[in-house]
Amino acid sequence: MASIQAIRGTRDILPGEIGDWQTIESVARTILGCAAYQEIRTPLFEQTDLFERGIGEATDVVGKEMYTFKDRGDRSLTLRPEGTAGVVRSYVEHGLHAQGGVQRLWYTGAMFRYERPQAGRQRQFHQLGVEVLGSSDVRADAEVIAIANQILQTIGLKNLSLQLNSIGDASDRSNYREALVAYLAPFQDQLDPDSQHRLSHNPLRILDSKDANTQAILDKAPSILEYLSPDSQKRFEQIQALLNDLGIPSTINARLVRGLDYYTHTVFEIQSEDLGAQATVCAGGRYDGLVSQLGGPETPAVGWAMGLERLVILLQQLQAQKLPSVDFYIVSRGEAAEAQALKLAQALRQSGFKTELDLSGSAFGKQFKRADRSGAAACLILGDAEAEAATVQLKWLKSGEQSAIAQTELLSNLDQLRQQLTHATA
Repeated sequence: MASIQAIRGTRDILPGEIGDWQTIESVARTILGCAAYQEIRTPLFEQTDLFERGIGEATDVVGKEMYTFKDRGDRSLTLRPEGTAGVVRSYVEHGLHAQGGVQRLWYTGAMFRYERPQAGRQRQFHQLGVEVLGSSDVRADAEVIAIANQILQTIGLKNLSLQLNSIGDASDRSNYREALVAYLAPFQDQLDPDSQHRLSHNPLRILDSKDANTQAILDKAPSILEYLSPDSQKRFEQIQALLNDLGIPSTINARLVRGLDYYTHTVFEIQSEDLGAQATVCAGGRYDGLVSQLGGPETPAVGWAMGLERLVILLQQLQAQKLPSVDFYIVSRGEAAEAQALKLAQALRQSGFKTELDLSGSAFGKQFKRADRSGAAACLILGDAEAEAATVQLKWLKSGEQSAIAQTELLSNLDQLRQQLTHATA
């Protein structure tokens, strides 16, 4: 009988790599907490209409990539392909806007899109995102970019670049859309098939085409920056100035439009030079019309999402973080020694030490080999002699230094033990 395997486009996150995921999540949680962002958790599936209205029926996400199904009540449901629409739905449904002021929210979890699986892109993938709802202030745009930059730098990433653009308001985009279609229409037969379809449905998305011939045609296309109103242009200049004041360099990319219809004004991507073709690790922008489009009041908003799979790849490539090691690995042999080892392990764990207890009951030699492979700073050894004397052998694995110590003394001098651990792992 053939074994059952994970579905194509999904993957297991195994214990050997989970530390990288936890590092990212821990850093983000700390930084977002310091910035007064509150976590929100929304369902994995929603009414299909939420994404058709919110993301846009003409987008690739809605048209090609969503996992949509009928439930037993004959309702059309969709596994969430992104996080913003669900957060906004929750914001409207629960009247968070009625609380007044600005809502700073963040989320993390699995998303689903039917795409061709490749490194850093799966059909079930994970995002971490933020949404700031209720502020049209340009400082909100700069704030979310600065926080994203801080998270990425704190986890150790380097060679990052910020791509920045403005797609203006609805009037700006309408004027630009007419100009872009007028320019591209004579080249329609030379465009790639996706771009030919987009020319009548979503022409701005042609700017994202990866087709070399289409990109060559776009070289002389009008720029959206030429169609910004004075107010939109002023706003864009203010954001650039704020980012400059924060020491965050940016590159203007007039072809950056993002793939979702709800964006307005600021759009951006943070890219890594160490990722190859799938270079974007964080992307987002402003979406001032989405809340009202989903039934809420007129509410300005801005946010971003990070792809966690790509961040994990970067951490593994750059070795920016190592998995947290075990503090103590306890080996024991003999009935009395094994019982004392369990009590000692629990006492150390309750005091905050990462402690692994060998449960194999095998010979000391095999247990010592596992202790060496565990990455522990020290090994605690209990045999018949130690059990009878209520002592333990403390061996520092890096230096090989070993000494006997009473179990009570070990547990009564925890501060000193922490200092020794710090010195041993330095």
